[in-house]
Amino acid sequence: MIQDSRTQIKQDIIETGSSEETFAAGRRFGEQACPGDVCVLNGDLGVGKTVFTQGVAAGLGIGEPVVSPTFTIVQLYEGGRLPFYHFDVYRIGDPEEMDEIGYEDYFYGDGMSMVEWGSRIEPLLPAHRKEITIEKDLQKGFDYRRITITEVGI
Repeated sequence: MIQDSRTQIKQDIIETGSSEETFAAGRRFGEQACPGDVCVLNGDLGVGKTVFTQGVAAGLGIGEPVVSPTFTIVQLYEGGRLPFYHFDVYRIGDPEEMDEIGYEDYFYGDGMSMVEWGSRIEPLLPAHRKEITIEKDLQKGFDYRRITITEVGI
């Protein structure tokens, strides 16, 4: 863990070598989630964002299948210990479009929000959030992933 008190950032790095390990990392993350957590998920296409998110849902106790909400902007999952709000804001052209879906009710509600492509709505994101970046390194293997979890605004 790296902690920088000057900028109020805490960072953890997890390395995985398979999709099962990436799922397990997501599960551990979901098990520690608290109401009102807003997480921004970053990474290239095919890097494992959905696998990690499925693990998060499992850690929250959600049993239904989790898929990317690309065409619906937000997918709601209930039935776990917390509601889970999975956003994919790739198709958002203007952050104000988020008002139409009532994003504040999700971000500041009783559940956990996972936002893919969050840089598109940067002005709307809470100052205190977790940024999760998943990266590949083919020199370390096809299934290797580096997952960096940065808590900002602590």
